[in-house]
Amino acid sequence: MTDLKRLNKFISDTGFCSRREADKYIEDGRVTVNGNRPEMGVKVAVTDNVLIDGKPLKKVPKRAYIAYNKPVGITCTTERKIQSNIVKAVNYPDRIFPIGRLDRPSEGLIFLTNEGDIVNKILRAGNNHEKEYVVTVDKPLNRQFVNKMAGGIPILDTVTKKCKVTQTGAKEFTIILTQGLNRQIRRMCEYLGYEVVTLKRTRIMNVTLKGLKVGQWRHLTEQEMALINDSIADSGKTEERSIDENKQATADVKKRDFQKHVEKAKSQQPVTANKSFNKPRATAKRRTGTLSLKK
Repeated sequence: MTDLKRLNKFISDTGFCSRREADKYIEDGRVTVNGNRPEMGVKVAVTDNVLIDGKPLKKVPKRAYIAYNKPVGITCTTERKIQSNIVKAVNYPDRIFPIGRLDRPSEGLIFLTNEGDIVNKILRAGNNHEKEYVVTVDKPLNRQFVNKMAGGIPILDTVTKKCKVTQTGAKEFTIILTQGLNRQIRRMCEYLGYEVVTLKRTRIMNVTLKGLKVGQWRHLTEQEMALINDSIADSGKTEERSIDENKQATADVKKRDFQKHVEKAKSQQPVTANKSFNKPRATAKRRTGTLSLKK
């Protein structure tokens, strides 16, 4: 039996455009399937004749999985109007997109691919995939900072998951996260009165920056992909699996625990830093593909 795909995914998989853009082409009547204008959501097979503006689509390109050592100043977006966009920086011959994000002022490891299915599996917060960072801050660290960072910080109406934090210098530490809240590390540091000076991601799951100079990229090896595929084999792709475990409780319990943590933190150490990072953005929308890895 021939496998069927939703038409927008079928078009997207050829690299012609994104699924959202494909929906627009379909809505505008510019797509035909076997000579007929399809309805939204229709499924097609590889044997179907799909045309856009009367022209056939290219064959589905070979799947690409790329590790890129992103420099400071590169923006993790596919928007061509942004000159510093990551796609232009990598300059790959086929259409690719980043898995997650790194802030423009941050650097380090990020994955890019042309396969949409793997993206959600890697990004879902509930899947507990490790990301490791090296961070420098603006003033000397102490044991209290390390313990509080590792134990959980109240930001964005939740408390961050426990994580591994190791001080590696007077103003430097490493941190291993299994979640990816918006600007998480910067918000955590700022809550404790510190400002991030440099932030570099050095590892995602089993892949490191070893051998990659800043600005360089390479294809992931078969061995690396085998381990990644094995680790995400049971990963959820649904929205339910993406919910942070710290938000699984009822609203009343979550609010109570959050307030308790805030009051305890305030009683131990007054916060003097600007909390602008810690205020949730009223207009922000949950991303299914671009958080998670953003720091």
